[in-house]
Amino acid sequence: MKKISILGSTGSIGRQTLDVISQHADKFRVTALAAGKNIDLLIEQISIFKPIVVSVEDQETASKLDSQIGSSQTQILYGQEGAEAVAEIDGADLVVSAMVGASGLRPTLAAARAGKDIALANKESLVIAGEVLTAEIQKKNNRLLPIDSEHSALFQALECGEKHHVKKLILTASGGPFLNTPKKELEDVSVELALNHPTWKMGKKITIDSATLMNKGFEVIEAKWLFGFEPQEISVWIHPQSIVHSMVEYIDGSVISQMGKPDMRIPIAFAISYPQRISMDCNTVSPESFGNLSFQNVDFEQFPSLSLAFDALKEGGTMPSVMNGANEVAVSAFLSEQIKFTGIISTVEKVMELHNTQPANTLDAVLESDLWARNTAQSLIEN
Repeated sequence: MKKISILGSTGSIGRQTLDVISQHADKFRVTALAAGKNIDLLIEQISIFKPIVVSVEDQETASKLDSQIGSSQTQILYGQEGAEAVAEIDGADLVVSAMVGASGLRPTLAAARAGKDIALANKESLVIAGEVLTAEIQKKNNRLLPIDSEHSALFQALECGEKHHVKKLILTASGGPFLNTPKKELEDVSVELALNHPTWKMGKKITIDSATLMNKGFEVIEAKWLFGFEPQEISVWIHPQSIVHSMVEYIDGSVISQMGKPDMRIPIAFAISYPQRISMDCNTVSPESFGNLSFQNVDFEQFPSLSLAFDALKEGGTMPSVMNGANEVAVSAFLSEQIKFTGIISTVEKVMELHNTQPANTLDAVLESDLWARNTAQSLIEN
C-alpha cells in the first residue's frame, strides 16, 4: 500500500487526488494533508481518510479546526512549518504537491530534501526554483512525477524512445476562452468571462493564467526542468478540443501523443500509481467523444505571455521567478477588479524589464527576486 501526503488537499487538484484514492482504498493510504482555510471541507476529508497530521494556513484556523474535530487522533499544525511537516512526514512514500503559486515552493523542497517521491502539480516550484529543486531531487535520487496533463503526456510519450532521438516537445494549449476574441476587445473582458474556461474546470488563479496563456508559458519552463530540453526544442500548438495533451516528435518523423478526455483525474492517477496503472471510472472513449481534432500555431501578438515565458527561460537565472511573482500579484489585482485583463501581462512585462537578472542557484536568491517582483508589481498597479 502506497502512503501519500497531499499539499493543497482542499484545492481542485487535492480534491481530485482524494477522489482517485477513494476509488482504490486498497492501494493507497492518506498519511497527511495540508490545506488553507476551508476547514469545513478539511473536516470532511479528515473524517473519511483519517490522516495522522493536518496543517492549515494559520493559528486562528488551527484553533477553529481543533474545536470542531474534538477527540480526533489527527494532529493539527499550521503555517509554513506545518505544511513542511506534512511534506516531510515519516512513512509517506509520495507527496502530491498541489498548493497554488509560490506558496508551494518551500513544502515541495522539504519533500525533496526528505527523499520523498513527488507528484508535482505546483508548476510554480519549477518555474521559480527549477535549478534548486532539481538539484535536491538528484541528490536523493527520488522521482519527480508530473501531474499537469501536458507534462504527463510528454512523460508517457518520452518513454517510447531515447532522449537523443527526440527532435521536439510539443505542448498543446486549448487557447482558453479568448482564442478567437479580437485583441482590441480583451481590455474590457470581465472576471466572470475570464473564469469561464471552455474545456477544463480549475481554480481561479490557474483559470486566469489559462485565459492569458501564462499557464502555458509556465509549462514551457517546467518542461525544461522536468525533461532537460532547451527552449528551441519546445513548442506550443493551439488545440481547442484538449484531447491530445501533448506530443513528442522524434528524429525519424514519428510523432507520439497521449490522448484522453479533459479530466485531471487521469494524469493524477498515472502519477500516484506510477509505474503501475490503475482503473478509473471514466467513460469509455468513442469516435464521438473525440470528434474532430484541430491544431494551429500560436498567435504571439494575441498571447504575448508566451513570448515573455520563452524570453524568461532563455534569460534564465532569477527572471522566471520574477515573471511568476509579478504574475501572481497581477492576477490577484485583476480578480479584485483593480486592473483590466490586459493589465495582467503589461504589468508582468514592465516588471521583467526593470529586473536585473541574478543567478538562481540558491533558495535565498530565488525568494529575494520573488519578493522584489511582487513589491514592484504592486507599486506599478497602485500608481
